[in-house]
Amino acid sequence: MLTMLLHGPDPDKIHPLEHYPNLVFLKNIITRPNIIVGDYTYYDDNYDAYNFEKNVLYHFDFIGDKLIIGKFCAIACGAKFIMNGGNHEITPVSTFPFGIFGHGWETINEGVALTQKYPSKGDTIIGNDVWIGHDATVMPGIQVGNGAVIATKSVVTKDVPDYAIVGGNPAQIIRKRFDDNTIQRLLNIAWWNWTAEQITQHIKLINSAHVAELERVAQEFI
Repeated sequence: MLTMLLHGPDPDKIHPLEHYPNLVFLKNIITRPNIIVGDYTYYDDNYDAYNFEKNVLYHFDFIGDKLIIGKFCAIACGAKFIMNGGNHEITPVSTFPFGIFGHGWETINEGVALTQKYPSKGDTIIGNDVWIGHDATVMPGIQVGNGAVIATKSVVTKDVPDYAIVGGNPAQIIRKRFDDNTIQRLLNIAWWNWTAEQITQHIKLINSAHVAELERVAQEFI
C-alpha cells in the first residue's frame, strides 16, 4: 500500500490549524483587489481573523495604492497598515482635505486629480518570511525587507532592511539578524521560492543556522 507523501499544509486552506479558527492563511480571506498576499502567510487574531482588512486603513480605490505581502510571513493580532488615503497636505494653511467633499470645495484642486493633490508614497511592500508583532503599525509606502522582524507596538516610518529587527516609535534598527555577507547569501538562496516538495525535503535545514549547507542545497535547484 502506497503512503501519500505530505508536503506541508494546503496554502489554499483558510484555517490550516483545524482546531484554532483565529489563525488563517491570509490570502484566502482577502476581498480587496489592491491587497496581494503570498502563500503560507498567516494572520492570527485574538478575536476574529477576518478583522485583517479592517486594519488596512484609509485604503481607497481611487488612490490605487497596493498592500503587497510576500510568502511565509507571520502577522500578529492588531497589526495595522496605514495606506496613502490617510495622507494630508501640510504645506497649505489648513491640512483639511476640502476637495474630497465636493459641493463647490473641489475647486481648490484646479483640475488636478485627487491622487496628485494629496501626498502618496506608493505601494506598501512587505517581503517574505517577515514577522510583524502585536499592534505594530506600518506607515504608507514602506518597504520591509525579507526576513525582517517588527517588534510589538512599533510604528514603522521608514524602510526596513532585509533581516533587520526594528522596534519603537518611530521604529529604529535594534540589530541585524545576520552579518551583511550572510544576509546576501540568504537572499540568493531565497528558500521561500522553493517548491513545497523542496521545502519539505529540507525543512530541518531551513529551520537551522547552517547557511553553508542550505547554500549547497540551493545550488542543486538552479
